[in-house]
Amino acid sequence: MFRDKRFLGVIVNIVVSIFSLYLVAFLLNKELSFTILVVVIGFRILASFLLFDDYKLSWSKASTKTGLMKIVLALLAFAIYTPILYYFYSVPFNLLFIDVVFYTFMINILVYVYKYFYSMKGDKKTKTFVIYGAGKAGLQLQREFLNSEYKLICFIDDDEILHHRSIDGISIFSKEKYCSLYSNKNFDMMIIAMPSASKEQINKIYNSMQDKFGTIKILPSMSNILKEEEFTKQLKDITVEDLLARHPKDLDKRQIESFIKDKVVLITGAGGSIGSEISRKCASFGAKQLILLDHSEFNLYSITEELKDFNIVSVMQTVRKIEFLEKTFEKYKPQIVIHAAAYKHVPLVEHNILEGITNNIIGTKNTIDLSIKYKVEKFVLISTDKAVRPTNVMGTTKRVCELYAQNVDSKNTEIVAVRFGNVLGSSGSVIPKFKAQIEAGKNITVTHPEITRYFMLIPEACELVLQAASIGKGGEIFILDMGEPIKIVDLAKKMIELSGRSEIGIEFCGLRCGEKLYEELLIDDSDKKTQYESITVASPTFFDIEELNKKIEELLVCEDKISKLKEIVPEFDHRLN
Repeated sequence: MFRDKRFLGVIVNIVVSIFSLYLVAFLLNKELSFTILVVVIGFRILASFLLFDDYKLSWSKASTKTGLMKIVLALLAFAIYTPILYYFYSVPFNLLFIDVVFYTFMINILVYVYKYFYSMKGDKKTKTFVIYGAGKAGLQLQREFLNSEYKLICFIDDDEILHHRSIDGISIFSKEKYCSLYSNKNFDMMIIAMPSASKEQINKIYNSMQDKFGTIKILPSMSNILKEEEFTKQLKDITVEDLLARHPKDLDKRQIESFIKDKVVLITGAGGSIGSEISRKCASFGAKQLILLDHSEFNLYSITEELKDFNIVSVMQTVRKIEFLEKTFEKYKPQIVIHAAAYKHVPLVEHNILEGITNNIIGTKNTIDLSIKYKVEKFVLISTDKAVRPTNVMGTTKRVCELYAQNVDSKNTEIVAVRFGNVLGSSGSVIPKFKAQIEAGKNITVTHPEITRYFMLIPEACELVLQAASIGKGGEIFILDMGEPIKIVDLAKKMIELSGRSEIGIEFCGLRCGEKLYEELLIDDSDKKTQYESITVASPTFFDIEELNKKIEELLVCEDKISKLKEIVPEFDHRLN
């Protein structure tokens, strides 16, 4: 019990109070009764337990805030016990006032003396680090690292107002000033404590500081750090995703919430990389019920386990069988349908054309038709940049889906499509493949030195999908702003650099079947703006729906499916590379 530092803090509080009261009474030549001691000490201890959890605070982690809190607590206790002692026990006001001044002075001196000697004891700081960002996140990290093996050298911040200032004796420098002061010194670690920073900011910081530290770590984005968990436990190594991530500036979460909240939402392909993230977003935006549909047992189980605390229904089903799919629509009557189920791996679909057609085209057609039949309010088709002037079967099947979505008689159901490029870390993405190659110590294989792709983080892409869907009135193909395309070879070089495996090289293996050098998001370079800068609308393509249905039926039974796909999508330029 006596070794409990919280108990010892209470003892110190009592001892300092007794010393202060007796000292003031001696100086003023006043008598001090036991009652006065009990009342003053009692209220101070009570305030310590009831307000700010002061009794729990570690003196070794004291800051300016700690001292201010102790002053506030002492004054609050003073405001309560002074009228009692003055009116009922005739205790002089000047004795009580001078005592509270002495008490707050002594208790704060003791706190900082203890902190100083604690930090000097044993000098266990064997490593050094710097925090980039002197905001709230940086301050929190500084406090959490006080008892670690790391010694904080300084803060770096881009805000000129903070330059030449300090926090608890730790200086805040500009990046230029830091580089000037420590040009010949390398420290163990830098932490980028800027959860709201853009990709451009992170990139700029990393490129200018990477050679000055043994490792660079980063806090996750703001949405991920808002947890009751220490920041030190959430730190992660900076990754290529952090450097490429794009955070849309015009994301309107209120608009998304009004679209999703209290709605029954059916998500097909709910276990996939896109579908699972959309499921998470719909849950976070307050969906009334989520119907999670996927034909993969493992994927469906994974997302079900993750969202088990929400109102969800898991349906293990394929979108290709309309008779089974209809039972789901009939039973749960979804108000919103988000169709993310699709085969998207280009080479695999090239070798399994019928499967790609039945899953992507027929599955989409089934889901749209049932959405119309069961009066779904809004249907959202997840499309791809590979549908634009497609060179492969997968992209062509998605273009057929877009044509059907735009031209079907939707009655009262608003049908929209959302087209975007690659998302970082999705299944089939190059990033997981490159990571596996690096971990295995193998050279990274890139198809062509000039190949480029658009990239976006899965969470940001899915939020923009929901935002686009929320403003759709039916018949639109929305295009997400993917930023500037990135050379895959540059991506590979950056991943090698971040891994620290300089022995790993890059090999070029040639373009795969149906693969483009450059992806596009628009077919005819004409698009319309929306109220959001990150979202535009492609020009509509008109197609007689009866003719389209007829061609889809023919596609299923004909021998030459490539030629039939070209009839439906004339711009399809099949490349076998």
